[in-house]
Amino acid sequence: MSYILLTNDDGIHHPGLLALKNALTAVGEVVIMAPDHNWSAAGHTKTMHKPLRVKTVTLPDGTPAHASTGAPSDCVALVVLGLLGSRLPDLVVSGINQGANVGQDITYSGTVAAAMEGVISGIPAIAVSLDSFDAQDFAYAAQVGANVARLVLQHGLPPHTLLNVNVPAWPAEQIAGVRVTRLGRRVYRDLLIERLDPRGRPYYWIGGEPPGGAVDETGTDIWALAQGYVSITPLRMDMTEYELLNEVESWLTDWSSG
Repeated sequence: MSYILLTNDDGIHHPGLLALKNALTAVGEVVIMAPDHNWSAAGHTKTMHKPLRVKTVTLPDGTPAHASTGAPSDCVALVVLGLLGSRLPDLVVSGINQGANVGQDITYSGTVAAAMEGVISGIPAIAVSLDSFDAQDFAYAAQVGANVARLVLQHGLPPHTLLNVNVPAWPAEQIAGVRVTRLGRRVYRDLLIERLDPRGRPYYWIGGEPPGGAVDETGTDIWALAQGYVSITPLRMDMTEYELLNEVESWLTDWSSG
């Protein structure tokens, strides 16, 4: 039976984690190692200058799980480094995230970062997100995640790649289907909010409206969600812009001659 490591960035007690665990039990043996609190927008964090602690907890349905003080990527690293035994997971699954992770979100996302940590260790991985900050029903998104997990275990993924899965927060009967997509363009509406503490000293929040995106660019993850499609985006860890290599190399001629 396949061994699946499940984690998230919304924390061990988030209902999306339990929903995904329940769906994944039909695919393989599921072990949970997740943060003990919310790490949304943590990015690819690695804890190196303070100790990590892990405790065993029980989820609402009685499932035993492991909670770490570290970030989502720390949770994956702890398992890969042997905290729960020498056997490596066959698959890392991260989610279900509360809110989509599309476009440039992937650079901020703790959910995607956990999947990246698996890929760095040579383990195929998927990240699963639901396009809603308010939804409480994760059942359909969980089934989508389990279906994608089953396909990855069956077909494999190339080295250094992961699948980023985003699910519309629509009733299941209204989902238009599934699309394999590329990354879209997020539009952020961040605002700097300044306030004063009780002693009159300024402090700051980065606030603003939820992000939007270029919904008219056909074939992107943002377009797919707007049309009611499940979006599956293959991502590579290699971020090299190969088309720019020769041009930047030509700059060095001017540099050396100067």
